[in-house]
Amino acid sequence: MKVTKRLLFLDDIRYPAEVYHYTSQDIFLRKDWDIVRNYEQFVSWILEKGLPEMISFDHDLADGHYLSSSEFVEKTGYDCGKWLIEYCMDNDLGLPEFYCHSLNPVGKENIERLLKNFKNDFQNI
Repeated sequence: MKVTKRLLFLDDIRYPAEVYHYTSQDIFLRKDWDIVRNYEQFVSWILEKGLPEMISFDHDLADGHYLSSSEFVEKTGYDCGKWLIEYCMDNDLGLPEFYCHSLNPVGKENIERLLKNFKNDFQNI
């Protein structure tokens, strides 16, 4: 499996330059981001191009995540993170660098915890 020298940005509405305004992370000013808007595009991009150098995650990937309903039909950035871990385990790959730019504090924490735990628990064996 190859690692591509690209950056992957997962967000249903925003662009990397917009995220720079609230994160102040210079990486979001780079022009080599590939943007995917949902779970299906995320999975397809990685299956087609390999792991990127870095992935930036949003949690809420559909308007339904902003409603009060507790059942979501659309998959979230957390689901993308779970798929990424399975993909890395199945292909004996290390996790790419990651950042979570989500404005959903609980979703952001969940994604960060998921990926950090995998990196700490399974990649240091």
